[in-house]
Amino acid sequence: RRVTWGVQRQFKMQTNRFLARHCENADFNQYWYSEATINFMVNEAQTHGTRAAFVSTPSVFFSLTDKSLRANSCVLDFDKKFASDPGYIFYDFNAPEDIPVAVQHTFDFVLIDPPFITRDVWEKYAITARLLLKEGGKILISTIQENEDMMEELLSVTKRAFQPSIPNLVYQYSLFSNYESDALSKANPEILQ
Repeated sequence: RRVTWGVQRQFKMQTNRFLARHCENADFNQYWYSEATINFMVNEAQTHGTRAAFVSTPSVFFSLTDKSLRANSCVLDFDKKFASDPGYIFYDFNAPEDIPVAVQHTFDFVLIDPPFITRDVWEKYAITARLLLKEGGKILISTIQENEDMMEELLSVTKRAFQPSIPNLVYQYSLFSNYESDALSKANPEILQ
């Protein structure tokens, strides 16, 4: 098990298998969510989705506990270390439309957390999201609060109260969705208010 320091500087052992096995890769601008935030996002996906796409969010995909959802879902990521998983699809945001036709418009839940927060990157992720989602599908995204207007414009999502904990990231992210959720309407106890 890997030892980490949490947001509130508490010493604890990692029990999440993904976090214990995979270190963040600075070359890919990877910053993993805290274990509690991963569990929260897993719960959102398992509550609101039956077939989910995890775009640049391998920590959540590989932490799914619902076997049916896991079998029906995909992780789209640039990091080929995940390529041995049957649910893996190589994804380069610089080619946002390079999505296999077989999976286009087949997902009822899409979770996105790009490695960069700029408009040009988000425009590409928005193209991908529209290709992945089937009509009426739900989107949950993670980005900085300052992107709120852009997120509304590009993906018609609204900022929610829950903020993810990303221990090794220097600034605070927010969650945005196009659906209502009781869980998303509550503050994350990991984040000091």
